[in-house]
Amino acid sequence: MNRPAPLKEPTLDSVTTINEDGSRYFLHPADARGKFTLLRRLVGILLLAVYALLPWIPINGHPAVFLDLGQQRFHFFGVTFAVQEVWLLFFVITGLAFSLFYVTALFGRIWCGWTCPYTVFLEHVYRRIERWLEGDAAARRRLDAAPMSPAKFTRRAIKHAAFLAVSAVIAHIFLSYFVSVEQLYGMMHDSPLDHVKSFGVVSFITAVLYFGFGWFREQFCIILCPYGRFQSVLTDEDTLVIGYDAKRGEPRGKANDPTAGACVDCHRCIQVCPTGIDIRNGLQIECIGCAACIDACDDIMAKLKRPKGLIRYSSNRGLEGKSTRWVRGRTILYSGLLALGMIALTISLLSVKPVRANLVRMPGQPFFLTETTVRNHFRLRLVSKRNEPTKFHLRLAGGPEGSQIAAAEAIQELPPLGEDLFTVPIEVPIANYRGTFDFRVIIEGEDGKELTRTAGAFAGPHPRLMQPSAATTGKP
Repeated sequence: MNRPAPLKEPTLDSVTTINEDGSRYFLHPADARGKFTLLRRLVGILLLAVYALLPWIPINGHPAVFLDLGQQRFHFFGVTFAVQEVWLLFFVITGLAFSLFYVTALFGRIWCGWTCPYTVFLEHVYRRIERWLEGDAAARRRLDAAPMSPAKFTRRAIKHAAFLAVSAVIAHIFLSYFVSVEQLYGMMHDSPLDHVKSFGVVSFITAVLYFGFGWFREQFCIILCPYGRFQSVLTDEDTLVIGYDAKRGEPRGKANDPTAGACVDCHRCIQVCPTGIDIRNGLQIECIGCAACIDACDDIMAKLKRPKGLIRYSSNRGLEGKSTRWVRGRTILYSGLLALGMIALTISLLSVKPVRANLVRMPGQPFFLTETTVRNHFRLRLVSKRNEPTKFHLRLAGGPEGSQIAAAEAIQELPPLGEDLFTVPIEVPIANYRGTFDFRVIIEGEDGKELTRTAGAFAGPHPRLMQPSAATTGKP
């Protein structure tokens, strides 16, 4: 019977997953049991459910989250944005990034271990499949050490086939955020050649997921993800992290040694670590804050009838026996900046209108003269972000007395999530005309409430060049 390869002793000189000769050392983390593991698994299941169900939940006639690139409409929980509002992504992206930094300053890398999509998929999907098919950590290491045989080949083939299938499902769900579930279902019944781009996207994402979760795994967190490198800048002595109580645990020794500390050097914290570190060496960039080592150590302490918490969530000050300062310069500054960002985002969202308007002058002559009026012709492009027809009329504001939009009171209609062009003739009585001026066209709903507005500039001849009996048309 093949014996599993011995666990590699982690050091601070190099990452555990790289051998001295530069080859890859594959990790097989053992399962931990405890309150943090259970809670983290529940959080992971919830996040997976949210990811899978959002495209299925209808709100105002569209999925809860639907990035409709074809129609250039973006639907978020019943609110529709046109492509012209893409500038709002600046607040969303920077707000998410800053919130992540803010949370890190308070709670360390809790994002990485609990809610990062990469961690959620790896720990709660792919490693679950691997455990079901190949057994616990010791069994997986034995399988690695065993020579290739029909049984090993079959087991590995089934595992990787499952990985490919799950990767394809995740990729199809991702595509449904952009084409809707109904359209995706139709595509799946057609030939891939009928939807080459969509098929290419799904194939590419499937391949990336299979490579990442089937082979690359924790290397992404250790090598590629830059977030761990930011940790030293974002955290301080009062940040809540996972730490080892060296005062209580050292010196390490056997359980029956009265001169030893609480740590019995069982290596259980190393066995369950998904990045292969020894938390007793201190906080390291590989630590993702998953709390598996806390549950593993607490389980050992419970069996030895010793107090739990040898490894625990605490700050460096807390591990030294001092009180953690939650209110400090860093958190006050971050709170203020976060509040300003939320205010800016709120103001920006309030500026989004259900209809978007753009007014341009029609090509050709800039103005027309009649015996009684000066007239300009404009083109008004309206884009509706509503899921139902929008009836409206136009109103002019800002012009001289008597200025008006011809037939402005006529009720017109925009189709749901549609756009249209309208001719807008604006005329001013010659008696009140005093030269060019700026004006606003206000688009109002049937109830008289303003939907949106747009601005323009009225053109005409210089007043001194106009004759009272002018009957010509065009620019003098």
